[in-house]
Amino acid sequence: MADDVLIGGQLNFSLLLSMLKYVRHGVKRMYAAIALVSIEIIILTGVFSAALFVFIGIAQMIFKEKKESFDQHAFDFLAKNISDINTDVMQIFTFLGTHTFLIPANIALAAWFLFIKKHRWYSIKIPVVALSSLLLMFCLKFIFHRTRPLTPLLEEAKGYSFPSGHALMSITFYGLIIFLVWQNEKNIFFKWILTLSLALLIIFIGISRVYLRVHYASDVLAGFCVGLMWLFLSLWILRRIETYSRKKVDPVLKQKS
Repeated sequence: MADDVLIGGQLNFSLLLSMLKYVRHGVKRMYAAIALVSIEIIILTGVFSAALFVFIGIAQMIFKEKKESFDQHAFDFLAKNISDINTDVMQIFTFLGTHTFLIPANIALAAWFLFIKKHRWYSIKIPVVALSSLLLMFCLKFIFHRTRPLTPLLEEAKGYSFPSGHALMSITFYGLIIFLVWQNEKNIFFKWILTLSLALLIIFIGISRVYLRVHYASDVLAGFCVGLMWLFLSLWILRRIETYSRKKVDPVLKQKS
C-alpha cells in the first residue's frame, strides 16, 4: 500500500515537472515572439518617422523658406560628371523607373504570384500598392505645383516636379520586391544580395533624374520618403485586411466546400 502511494506520488511529481517545463518553454517562446515583434515595430516606426521628418523638412525648405542651394549643389556636382557614356547609363536607370517599364513589371509580378506561386494575397498586394502609389503621386504633385528645372539635359519632362514620381514608384515597386523576398526566400545570402542590388537600383534611378536635370535633388529625396512611408503603411493595412479575411471569410468558405 505504501509503495503504491509512493509510486503514485512520484508519477504525479514527474507529471507536474513535465507540465512546468512545458509551460516554461511556452512562456519563453511567447516572450521571444513578443520581443521580435516589438523590435520589428520599433524599427518600422523609426524608419517611418524619420522619412516623415525628412519629407516635412524638405517641403519647408523649398516652399516656405525658398532655399535652393541644396538643389543647385547637386546639379553642380553631377554636371562635372556629364559624358556620353554616363548619359546612356543614366537613361537606362531612368527607364527602369518609368511607367513604360513599371506597368508591365507590376502585371508580370502579380501574374507570377497568381498563376504560378498560387499566392492570392500577394497578387492582390502588388496592384493595390502600385495603383495607390500612383494616385498618391498625382495628388501630391497637384498640391505642391512645383515646376520642373528649366534646363533639362536632353528633353523636357511633363508634369509637376515635386515629389519625383520615379523615386516614389521605384521605392514602392522594388521595395515591395524586397519585402516579398524576405517573406519567402530562405537563403540569407540571396536575400542580402538582392536587397542591396535593388537598393542601389533605387538610388541610381533617383540620381538619374537629377543628372538628366528633369528633377531637383529635393524632389527625389521627397519621393523616396513618401514612397517609403506609403509602402510601410499600405503593407500594414493590407496585412490587417488579410488577417481579418482569414479569420472571418476562410472558415465560411471551408464550411461551404
